[in-house]
Amino acid sequence: MLLYDLDASGNCYKIRLFAALTNTKLDLVPVDLASGENHDPDFRKLNPFGEVPVLVDGDFTLRDSQAILVYLAARLANRAWWPEDAMSQATITQWLSVASSEVRNGPNAARLIHKFGDPLDMGTAMHWTDKLLPVLNAHVETQDWFALRRPTIADCALFPYLALAPEGGISLTPYPALMRWLDRVRDLPGFIPVPGLYGDC
Repeated sequence: MLLYDLDASGNCYKIRLFAALTNTKLDLVPVDLASGENHDPDFRKLNPFGEVPVLVDGDFTLRDSQAILVYLAARLANRAWWPEDAMSQATITQWLSVASSEVRNGPNAARLIHKFGDPLDMGTAMHWTDKLLPVLNAHVETQDWFALRRPTIADCALFPYLALAPEGGISLTPYPALMRWLDRVRDLPGFIPVPGLYGDC
C-alpha cells in the first residue's frame, strides 16, 4: 500500500502512527506541498481536493485520514482497533468526528496560524480550543482511552494535533488528565514520533 504523505502533517502522521502500532506496511510517497506537487494533475486524480494523506491499495484509492484509519483497521485480522459491532463503531466514530471538527478548527488551526502563518483567525481557533480541551480532559479523567476503554483508532485520530498543540501556542498544563493520556499513547508498543513532538524534529 502507498501512502501519499507530508512529514509535518498531523493527518498524515495519524496514519503512520496507526501503521506503526499495528505493524502495517506502508510505502510512503512524499508530497511537497510547498512546491505545489499537490496541484499536479496526476495527484489531483488521486484526490481532487489536492490534500494529503491519500492511500492507494491496488486499484483502490482513498482520501481523508479518518476514512483511511477505518479502512486500515478493518483490514486487520485482529479487529480490536475497529470492532465489527455497530455500538463499538458508533462509539469510535463520534471521536473521529471530533478529530475532523473540533480538533481541526481548534488546536490544528492554531498550529497552522502560529507555525505556518496560515491566514486563519486565531480568536476563532482559540474559541474552539477553549470549548474542546476541558471536555476531552474530563473524559479521560474517568477512563484511560477515548473509546471502548482500550486503544482504538479514536486515539490515533485525536492524538496528533493535541500532542502538537504547543506548536499553536496552546498550553496543555491546565489539562493533566489529557497530558497523561498523551503519555499513554506515547508508551504504546511501536509508537513513532512526529517532527515537533516531544522535541523530536
